[in-house]
Amino acid sequence: MKFSVFQVSRRGGREKNEDRMGYSYTRESGLFVLADGMGGHPEGEVASQLALQTLSAQFQKAAAPTVKDVNAFLTSVLLAAHHRIIRYAGEKGMLDTPRTTLVAVLLQDGTASWIHCGDSRLYLVRDGELLTRTRDHSYMEQHASGGLRTENINRNVLFTCLGSPTKPVFDVVGPVMLQQGDKVLLCSDGLWGSVSDGDIVRELSRQPVGAAVPELAEMALKKAGSKSDNVTVIALEWETPDAQESTRGISTDSISDGVFASTIQASALDAMMEDLDDAAIERSIAEINEAIRRSAARKL
Repeated sequence: MKFSVFQVSRRGGREKNEDRMGYSYTRESGLFVLADGMGGHPEGEVASQLALQTLSAQFQKAAAPTVKDVNAFLTSVLLAAHHRIIRYAGEKGMLDTPRTTLVAVLLQDGTASWIHCGDSRLYLVRDGELLTRTRDHSYMEQHASGGLRTENINRNVLFTCLGSPTKPVFDVVGPVMLQQGDKVLLCSDGLWGSVSDGDIVRELSRQPVGAAVPELAEMALKKAGSKSDNVTVIALEWETPDAQESTRGISTDSISDGVFASTIQASALDAMMEDLDDAAIERSIAEINEAIRRSAARKL
């Protein structure tokens, strides 16, 4: 595989940055992930970090050097990340669970397959045109797709995420055959909430990702002003012949079997890496819901 990649994350006007991103790869497979910890719930940055760590660790196990069933893998690792966040909240006795959105794309055999939950997006741009993008799991997007009015709907209200005490809703797409020069961008809503799809496609189309990504992030921050959300973007160009100096060009041709590289920080919570059965997850969810019920009853 050959690709160029560039990533940036800016705190914006928030007190802390709850977004996380990174990528992992072997000689023949690459996984790119972005998660946006949700405000209004505790420890969003923990939820997003746990999600990335879970996906990276499972990818390291599965990619030998390729993943056998990509769509099944993406489904299983998203659910594993969800379960891990639930387990974390249960072990800490939290009255509310940390929550995060997630978008991830896996490149393998010249194709791209992706999964997403929430409103972190993936854009695929080819020859200056938007080939496709993910559709947010939000009430606004749901209404818009049904031809209903959206002017009174808050775009930030989602009907699913990772970490909620309900099973997440998610979409899996692919495999989509890639062509040389295709650009894939993952971003949090801090970008697309301020910058239009047209601007995203235009910037990706007119220059390398190493120049387009920081310009898009700066554009989002300027448009949103002092109330800007965290802005996080990671983009790659497929089979870039010559990577620019501002872009990390990667060729995996010289990587040996069994070698794994990752920009995702390893987990310090190794005890949480074991597989969880459904019964254990249901117990954790029940304990959280019971704690919430008791807390609400005390306030009455």
